[in-house]
Amino acid sequence: MFVAHLPAGYLTASYLHRRFSQAGATLRLFIIASMFGAIAPDLDLFYFFLIDHRRTPHHLYWPHFPIVWIALVAASMAWFQWARRKRTVALSLIFCVSGVGHLLLDTIVGDIHWGAPFVYGPFSLFTVEAIYKPWWLNFFLHWSFGFELLLLGWAIWVSRRGGC
Repeated sequence: MFVAHLPAGYLTASYLHRRFSQAGATLRLFIIASMFGAIAPDLDLFYFFLIDHRRTPHHLYWPHFPIVWIALVAASMAWFQWARRKRTVALSLIFCVSGVGHLLLDTIVGDIHWGAPFVYGPFSLFTVEAIYKPWWLNFFLHWSFGFELLLLGWAIWVSRRGGC
């Protein structure tokens, strides 16, 4: 995914804010936390390019392990149940939920290792054939990029009509 993560984070926050409005987080702050969570797994790209020098596919780093994000969601949900002040916890929860959303989107064409770190086996719903050079052109000319643009358009539409 190239452009869908931020719009997906925006949509996630827009639709879940009402559920967590009693927690006291403003819609703006909720959206920021969600959008940051939606791109957080890809922060491993800094390591990928600057330290690892592209030797290991970045989906094999721990920020792309679903167990990490699912555990964070579970911990945030438990914390939300027991916390007296729920604002920070709600922001933590939406951040983590959007991190899981990132991995779900990446699973469409991106080889996520859903069993990692116990079982390594890439899983994606569809394969992008390596036909064009440079490599990224294969993704931009694949139908899944249309899905990304659809999410972007949906987010813009939701934003223009004043949120959900």
